[in-house]
Amino acid sequence: MTNVTNISWLSCYKPNPAATLRLFCFPYAGSSALIYRDWTRSFPEWVEVCPVQLPGRGIRNREKPFVRMDQLVKALLRDMRPYLSKPFAFFGHSMGAVIGFELTRLLRRENAMLPVHLFVSGRGAAQVTTRKPPTYNLPDAAFKQELRRLKGTPSEVLAHPELMEVVMPLLRADFELIQTYTYTHEQPLNIPLTALGGLEDEISREEFEGWRAETTGSFSLRMFAGDHFYLTTNQQLLPPILTEELSMSGLGSEQPFSVMPKIANSKT
Repeated sequence: MTNVTNISWLSCYKPNPAATLRLFCFPYAGSSALIYRDWTRSFPEWVEVCPVQLPGRGIRNREKPFVRMDQLVKALLRDMRPYLSKPFAFFGHSMGAVIGFELTRLLRRENAMLPVHLFVSGRGAAQVTTRKPPTYNLPDAAFKQELRRLKGTPSEVLAHPELMEVVMPLLRADFELIQTYTYTHEQPLNIPLTALGGLEDEISREEFEGWRAETTGSFSLRMFAGDHFYLTTNQQLLPPILTEELSMSGLGSEQPFSVMPKIANSKT
């Protein structure tokens, strides 16, 4: 029997141990691994999609969410290590983009294998994004108004007091996690990096372009119709684009790995 502690960070809805590459997907603030569930059917067989389940949501809803980025990535890496023994890539949207970026830099500091590709979505470059006043500690009414402005929380949830009582602590924790994040200068990475964003996002194209400075490897910027949550309206478009970028690594034609840790199927 698989120990729950070995699968708590990962929600692989379609385990594929024969795949030659694992794509770890990190959620945006207030969301869970569930947002990537449909991706498991949208990638070729050589890619195993592995959504990451952070504490405080899904099957981990009784766990306390992290509010500091350095503590989160260190804890995440401890549990992810067994699944980094074959080539892998990171995709993260908004808060998830910073998680993927800082996890990659932590791997480099530990002289570990790095992802073959880093995808940062819905987030301006960490070193150039304008610092704004924090909102995670606003009074409830003002915080709800900010959630309405961001358009990331369904209106039916915002209008439901009981639901808001449940989700508010997680949203505040995730906002604190990202709003207290401080970029520290390090040498650029040496891996391919792709930035993705919505054309109607508050984040400017220049802020997305800033990710170019974070790698000496290849860089590309992909812009889509939509706002900050463009990925929810481009669910079918993104997997082929990511596959195209990943195929440049040449892993799609390699023979499958024979002995790898199996990621159990868990439900959010």
